[in-house]
Amino acid sequence: MSTLAAHGVAFTEAVSGFGPGAPVILCHDDADGLSAGALLWRALARAGREPGPVRVIGRGESAWSPAIRDELAALAPAGFVVTDLGVQAGTILPGVPTVLVDHHVPRSWPEASEATVISGHADAPIPTSSLLAHACAAALGAADDLAWLAGIGLVGDLGERAASADFPEIMGPLRKAHTAKALREAVSLVNAPRRSASGDAGPALRMLLRADGPRDIIAGTDPDAAVLHAARAEVKGALDAARTVPPLFAGPVALIRCDSPCQIHPLVAQSWTHRLRRQVVIGANAGFRAGYVHFAARSLGVPDLIGFLAERAPPLGPDDQFAQGHRRATGGQVRIETWNRFAAQLGFGPEAQIS
Repeated sequence: MSTLAAHGVAFTEAVSGFGPGAPVILCHDDADGLSAGALLWRALARAGREPGPVRVIGRGESAWSPAIRDELAALAPAGFVVTDLGVQAGTILPGVPTVLVDHHVPRSWPEASEATVISGHADAPIPTSSLLAHACAAALGAADDLAWLAGIGLVGDLGERAASADFPEIMGPLRKAHTAKALREAVSLVNAPRRSASGDAGPALRMLLRADGPRDIIAGTDPDAAVLHAARAEVKGALDAARTVPPLFAGPVALIRCDSPCQIHPLVAQSWTHRLRRQVVIGANAGFRAGYVHFAARSLGVPDLIGFLAERAPPLGPDDQFAQGHRRATGGQVRIETWNRFAAQLGFGPEAQIS
């Protein structure tokens, strides 16, 4: 049995322990998380589990927070399927069976009584959450026609070239059926609303829940499709402006500051990596959320960015999130005072401080 198939078997066993009623899906708001959430919702519906809503966890939210716990308690869920939101100890809602489907480096490991973990972080190559979700869907029933959703997540997280190199058995047929260009275009549109100033990924999720393929997303003419295209134009304008800002340098780190309500800091960091191949490039955005600096780290030369940042971590406050995500794509969201300590520790001067 393949590793992905084994993950699927573990998922079906976990879901069989759900109580009567509707399971609720929680997912991240990027292309991988949204595709995983849509895929799992559609698979559970086909299997007769009649899932409840998909709750997208967006900017500044945590699935493990008291606010989300109170919101979810009102739904009286049969169980939770939580995808692309990380793995950590603790319960989302005490007494409710929970399955975590994820590929990030775990922040901590839950007890068996807290959650069943379907994790790909130790697999080689590491699958995306949407690819894990497709394996879970296939274990529940026929899911070949949903493989394009896994493709959206693969391209969204890894890029089309890396996804094709690491997972040719998935990407090869998808590129023939839908074309690589269509997959890239759909990813761009699905990611756009969460990167816009509104941060509302709802329109993208609704498109993924009803579309039959990437072309439905690209060629859609309904209000949700219009939101995706408008959001992409908004983000492009903000990114074009941020790309004119020159980097600051301190040792092995290049820092590009931006001040935008759009989530452009990961794109800014990535856009500089081929010109600054030896540096760890950090895009830092002081305009994304009041009182915080959101930052993203990317590098062609450093394979473990989580470790790189952890070695240089400042003292963290209770609201700070630091060095989370993937070894090759990480970042955080920290209070302004934490950011200023971090920037000073890295060796940057007053030009990197946020007032």
